[in-house]
Amino acid sequence: MEFPDLGKHCSEPTCRQLDFLPITCDACKEDFCKDHFSYWGHKCPCAFKKDVQVPVCPLCNVPIPVKRGEIPDVVVGEHMDRDCTFHPGRNQKVFTHRCSKEGCKKKEMLPLACAQCYGNFCIQHRHPLDHSCQTESSATSRGRPSASRAPEQKPSGISWLAQQLRWTVK
Repeated sequence: MEFPDLGKHCSEPTCRQLDFLPITCDACKEDFCKDHFSYWGHKCPCAFKKDVQVPVCPLCNVPIPVKRGEIPDVVVGEHMDRDCTFHPGRNQKVFTHRCSKEGCKKKEMLPLACAQCYGNFCIQHRHPLDHSCQTESSATSRGRPSASRAPEQKPSGISWLAQQLRWTVK
């Protein structure tokens, strides 16, 4: 061999490749090949000293200050639990569909429309007998065809709900 002192072996225990242009890690000061020179490539124990990044809260997009030696995931988690200003679901009202039965003040998450009078009711008053359904007067006053004039088959499931929602939009 002409140049026995030329090159160095990669410091990664699983690699140990002889590299003629090794790269020295600026954090742990060891030599690595091109595949293991990055901090995550050789799992550098000193990376936190050099690889300083400011994590951002995924909810409120505010940069979270992290002191040296602290784990960023833990600090961001604590921010989300204590200091985060964004709280999903707190400001949104869920129960918005009020019952049309006179005297009832209940609200539901989903509209429960009566197939005969097209009114929106709570679970307790959803059946025509429970809300004193008056098909002729309610249907004609709202400009919708009454059930006695146009007999139609009631679809089941989601298509029924979609059909009822189309009636409320028109």
